[in-house]
Amino acid sequence: MRAIGYQTSLPISDPASLSDIELPRPEAAGRDLLVRVEAVSVNPVDTKVRMRAQPEAGQWKVLGWDAVGTVEEVGPEVTRFRTGDQVFYAGALGRPGTNAEFHLVDERIVGHKPATLSVAEAAALPLTAITAWEALFDRLDVRKPVPGTAESILIVGGAGGVGSIATQLARQLTTLEVITTASRPETAEWSRSLGAHHVLDHSKPLSAELARLELDQPSFVFSTTNTDDHLAEIAKLIAPQGRFALIDDPTSLDVLPFKQKSVSTHWEFMFTRSMFGTADIGAQGDLLEEVSRLVDAGTLRSTAAERFGIINAANLRRAHALIESGRAKGKIVLEGWG
Repeated sequence: MRAIGYQTSLPISDPASLSDIELPRPEAAGRDLLVRVEAVSVNPVDTKVRMRAQPEAGQWKVLGWDAVGTVEEVGPEVTRFRTGDQVFYAGALGRPGTNAEFHLVDERIVGHKPATLSVAEAAALPLTAITAWEALFDRLDVRKPVPGTAESILIVGGAGGVGSIATQLARQLTTLEVITTASRPETAEWSRSLGAHHVLDHSKPLSAELARLELDQPSFVFSTTNTDDHLAEIAKLIAPQGRFALIDDPTSLDVLPFKQKSVSTHWEFMFTRSMFGTADIGAQGDLLEEVSRLVDAGTLRSTAAERFGIINAANLRRAHALIESGRAKGKIVLEGWG
């Protein structure tokens, strides 16, 4: 089968950083589905793993987590899907990735593709939807108010992949006032189009931006990017007894400034359930089924913003380069094998 992989961590400008390769087609066993991959999207985790994880000598590492495709085979223990089903999912960190024509995935972290979306549009959603949903509803518990505070949430990085779907979830499924951040006119407009009530300029001090718009201290803050740069400002602006969540990888996380406000801190890592085989691993499949239902009901929309053509090494290198530039908005999707 065709796939895209690498043998050595290299800058994305190097043609060998991602290569078109041929690999054996896998076979389904246990609770696995064998999916014929039709579309993928690219996430910051792809670029991070490419630079950090080395395959064994002579082997290839295949990246990619988001995928949409058709079930070709089912393992003997599969109960939720059958051959011919169109599915979408975000995969597992410890298994080969979705940048391949055929891919194995545990049925418990898979959902049926939204019927109203194309495969490319659907490929934009799984990883970011799971991340945003778990952060908002499992970690921050945003449906439980913080007593005496403004019912609002600040989403740092509102135009990114996770921020784009978190904005929609918060606006559509809660009564919170949704405040996001962006630094360019086009990303600010993108964030407003997804439901943000207000957009702050994160190139400026966030507490001053909040004061400029005469907004009260938010009960919740969800930081999706550059937490190192904003943590001190977040400590200033978050409401007492507020809740803070993050998903990125700051070099350090000094939460001592949160002490006087009794701010709780929550990490969200969407691979935790699949990585550790938690008892509630199936919650991710259920979550994707609900996202699919909400999309088909017109409540949520795809966050696909860039289409980079067919799935091959050259197009994936372009996608990685755009993500590494820090100027991407929404999601980058690739479709078909040419």
